[in-house]
Amino acid sequence: MTQGYSFKYFTVQFPADYPYVAHVEIKRADKLNAFHEAMWLEMRQLFTRLSDDPNIRAVVLSGAGKKAFTAGLDVKAASEGGTLSQEGGDPARRAVYFRRHVAEFQDCITSIEKCEKPVIVAMHGYSFGLAIDICTAADVRICSRDVKFAVKEVDIGIAADIGTLTRLPKVVGSFGWVKEVALSARVFGAEEALRVGLVNAVYGDKKEAVVAGLKMAGLMATKSPIAVQGTKEILNYSRDHPVQDGLRYTGVWNSASIQTEDVSKALLSGIQKRTPTFEKL
Repeated sequence: MTQGYSFKYFTVQFPADYPYVAHVEIKRADKLNAFHEAMWLEMRQLFTRLSDDPNIRAVVLSGAGKKAFTAGLDVKAASEGGTLSQEGGDPARRAVYFRRHVAEFQDCITSIEKCEKPVIVAMHGYSFGLAIDICTAADVRICSRDVKFAVKEVDIGIAADIGTLTRLPKVVGSFGWVKEVALSARVFGAEEALRVGLVNAVYGDKKEAVVAGLKMAGLMATKSPIAVQGTKEILNYSRDHPVQDGLRYTGVWNSASIQTEDVSKALLSGIQKRTPTFEKL
């Protein structure tokens, strides 16, 4: 099952207690799991692989080490050999280069949202900048009590451009709060994140948060993969479209997926009071 999951910056484990669940861990703890270009490109490759893998039905994403889920973008690496060091050419040509680069970076983060399997992010410690981009692209967010969140981009002279300013207002209940934290870059904690709806639950420490994420993923993995995939797809579509468009899309989607054998298996198992077994997708 681990075949094809050898990555430099991420470990992928398949907990025996939770069939069909993958636990992905960012593994750059010595740098607070800060991202450079090779990491986000690898993350897209990883989540594309998870999306297509019939042996995976739910994913948990966490960060290695005690200090951080991720401290965000590795600005030093970017300035020394990445996009921020780009020189030469007239302003328009440099703008084209930067626009292409940003679009690719956005696509790497969006790979989490596009993943056909539900993705649960368990955060702890420093969860700055890119951490908000990543977690808002996921389906469920949980954290430990020691977490420190911040939309940090204004502190490095840019507007957040990888997804936070687009997705965060759709995740939480207060647009004014989003503007405040995005314009100030102030640090906020677990209880505030829970109050505004950024996270679903807060746990005592990182270990508790990861275990809770695995249990949640394990429960999702027991459901019909056809139904879970369709539910994620329709919810994401409906979030970005008017109600009538969402209803129409749901009808078109279900006109195909409702023909699955999973429906009869689920109904029959309910009558027989047993846990249904679903085929791989």
